[in-house]
Amino acid sequence: MGMKPAEYEKLKKSIFDFIWNELDPLEEQISKTGRISKEDLFPKFSAHGLFGLLVPEEYGGAGLSVTQYIPILAELAKVHGGIRVIIHVHNTTAKCMTTGRAEQKKAYLPRIATGDLSVSFGLTEPDAGTGTDIKATAVREGDNYVINGKKHLITNADFANFGMIFCYTNRTLGAKGISAILVEKDTPGFTIEDMPHCMGCRGSFHGRLTLKDCRVPTTNILGEEGQGLDQALGSLEISRVFIAATSLGTSERCLELALQHAKRRVTFGKPIAERQAIQTYLADMATDIYAIRTMIYDAAQKYDEGKPVSFEASACKLFASEAVCRVTDKALLVFGGIGYTQQYPIERLYRDARLNILEEGTPTIQRLVMARSLLQG
Repeated sequence: MGMKPAEYEKLKKSIFDFIWNELDPLEEQISKTGRISKEDLFPKFSAHGLFGLLVPEEYGGAGLSVTQYIPILAELAKVHGGIRVIIHVHNTTAKCMTTGRAEQKKAYLPRIATGDLSVSFGLTEPDAGTGTDIKATAVREGDNYVINGKKHLITNADFANFGMIFCYTNRTLGAKGISAILVEKDTPGFTIEDMPHCMGCRGSFHGRLTLKDCRVPTTNILGEEGQGLDQALGSLEISRVFIAATSLGTSERCLELALQHAKRRVTFGKPIAERQAIQTYLADMATDIYAIRTMIYDAAQKYDEGKPVSFEASACKLFASEAVCRVTDKALLVFGGIGYTQQYPIERLYRDARLNILEEGTPTIQRLVMARSLLQG
């Protein structure tokens, strides 16, 4: 499973060179403007294959395994959180699209791989929990569904051609009555509004979606009716490993910067790297990074082997999202007051990392999933 090693190394090198030669210099501009130039960057993302990393080769994508995808996502997290969010959500939703019917995969996946088409993941709601508590509904009328509901915090909704809307098509069936329906952006009754700016990951868009009597063909259901919850949970499960990979990249970058600064910064006649307190910070950071990396690749290997990873995915997400907060805290302490300014990337990395705690479920959700897995044997 995945790309052949020689081809993969060539692709990875091309992407890494692009990240550091072309994306890294844009960090200051994006942070100041809060805008990622899609007109300039999206064609480059497409040229380097970033939109099709998880799309199977038969549909024009790279067909990477999870183990191969993780280093690329981690590297993106080092350079800019907003760009990482866009690429992460596009690829995770693309992976969910592989659960569609044969004709859907044939129609959509080649265009998703090139970036000509993108789909947002419309699960989270403002007035309900995520999962069986959702309130959005789709009522069948002849050959159409009439959809009503609200979604919020929906990433990439500003440019996505479709919203993948999770809703009840038959509430009497409970969890088996939830379906995923593709709603085209310009469908009457489907409105997309911007949400307040986020703490970090500047330049990524999180929208509020309102669906009022939206009529879409029944053929727009992804896969089959009633598969929605399994599709959502399957996407969230592996995406939790991806968020852990993001935490790994951010943590590695923070340690690299902290080491450089500790060797360079001199007080009382010697580099602060020679002080035991600073050495303790660095050692603690490296320990968290080693643990994150080990957990991620264990979970990724199991997933690529077709093994269930519900417990492992939540454990990765829980540990890594809390560890990256510890690492960024200590990096800021190594830098001291100058780290709180925008002179160094630490300030941005610190803010970007806080999203990792919330994406794909809070720590309490991860502990609930893990406990259930343990109790069910």
